[in-house]
Amino acid sequence: MNIMLFHSVYGLRPAVHAAADRLRAAGHQVRVPDLFDGQTAETAEAGMELKEKIGKEELLRRAVLAAAPYSEQGLVYAGFSLGGSIAQNLAMGDEKARGLLLLHGTSDIAEGASADDLPVQLHVADPDPFESHDWLNAWYLQMQRAGADVEIYRYPGAGHLYTDSELPDYDEAAAEQTWRTALGFLETL
Repeated sequence: MNIMLFHSVYGLRPAVHAAADRLRAAGHQVRVPDLFDGQTAETAEAGMELKEKIGKEELLRRAVLAAAPYSEQGLVYAGFSLGGSIAQNLAMGDEKARGLLLLHGTSDIAEGASADDLPVQLHVADPDPFESHDWLNAWYLQMQRAGADVEIYRYPGAGHLYTDSELPDYDEAAAEQTWRTALGFLETL
């Protein structure tokens, strides 16, 4: 499977490369574009400042350019938090998308969006300060209306970016369960 994996607001850090290596070890081809041009953040606040400085439209433009050479092959889009939001936007606009793997984040869904039979899997902390229950319920219903085949996995007590071993949010048990489930999902695509 060809996977385009997008980083969080922390930038392209070692944890993203480790996730890509885990996916590669399972036989997938994985690309990890650097949407922040080499910049990384030590805190979520600093990462949000980087995101705002670059701008949402520019981040999406960079993501589209990174994915374009591979989209004909039918990509699985994946991402962490902000990267999940970007991955969702690209997958919803790509008729050849093979799947969408969201880790810790979702995005708004355009009115009238279509994602016919797009397999989607979301892994999220419960509760998550950035993905409230009300938001997730509305998101799920909108994705279903768009035609996506959605699965949501919630991890009670985990922090927002619980798969990143270098952050305070890290939860080893939740992270390992996430990866087992996600790898199983990817095998079905």
